[in-house]
Amino acid sequence: MTPPTNSSDAELLRLALAGDEAAFTSLFRRRQAGVYRFALHMSGSEALAEDVVQEVFIVLIRDGRNFDPARGSVAAYLYGIARNHVLRAFERERGIVPLAHDGDGEEGAAFDLVSADDPLGELTRGEMIEKLRQAVLALPAHYREVVVLCELQELSYADAAAALDCAVGTVRSRLHRARAMLAAKLRDGRRREEAAREGGAAGGGPPQALRTARCFA
Repeated sequence: MTPPTNSSDAELLRLALAGDEAAFTSLFRRRQAGVYRFALHMSGSEALAEDVVQEVFIVLIRDGRNFDPARGSVAAYLYGIARNHVLRAFERERGIVPLAHDGDGEEGAAFDLVSADDPLGELTRGEMIEKLRQAVLALPAHYREVVVLCELQELSYADAAAALDCAVGTVRSRLHRARAMLAAKLRDGRRREEAAREGGAAGGGPPQALRTARCFA
């Protein structure tokens, strides 16, 4: 029997752990894309992201009874499992992600100027998104994960804290620091590009750029 489409994640998990394959399939379809995006934004590797999705849902069926709704949502629980697998992959292959990338950046506010009917504009927009993606990848892992969870996956601070097994205050402070680091990378990248074009005023700020980052989430 197929569970109702409005079933909560927690209810789907309860049914799945009781042997309901349809409930597991529904939960997988609902959450696998978010887990994949989290792993991809953390690692920059599509292959690793695919492996993480498989591992997360294997662990969910094996250890899902460890889920505690008092600590956070099912989504936070899944991201926590995904995070552990990504960090273990970092330990195995330390070169998997450019943690000290010099990549250039672009101010996200410019995305608003791109017309969906303009092929050249769409190309420019794609280039901007890729630069922003690289700026996020360049952050140290503990800053990158709060940006991915809070800004790209749009988790609450409480759920992000549950996924990362830390205090809400830690999430807030890391996110504040990560935003500042991204702002600096975006400004520096734009200044380098403008200098290469022989002029132009540099500028930019993190809030608009981070909101725009959800375009590739």
